Amino acid sequence: MDIKEMQQEVDNWICQFEEGYWSPLTMLARLAEEVGELAREINHQYGEKPKKPDEPIGDLALELGDILFILICYCNSLNIDLEDAFKRVMAKYRYRDSERWTKKNNAES
Repeated sequence: MDIKEMQQEVDNWICQFEEGYWSPLTMLARLAEEVGELAREINHQYGEKPKKPDEPIGDLALELGDILFILICYCNSLNIDLEDAFKRVMAKYRYRDSERWTKKNNAES
């Protein structure tokens, strides 16, 4: 599934409800909430704060998926083409950071 298809799938799901997309400020709060959940899980799995013995290990992929969902909602609500935004960001990184780190011998540009 490409990014445009993901944006369309999220839009189809959201548009079936009268409430539609949340306001931009609410989505920012939701995004912060989801990033916090990812941070908590990363801290449990890789950081200094182990889970309690009765707490199950969380699903990092699912936490990242939640963040992606909110980002797509954000883009859809603001009429942002996420694929285009991604291409522009990658062009920026390729230009700005092309010499910042040591490249591997077999790395492609």
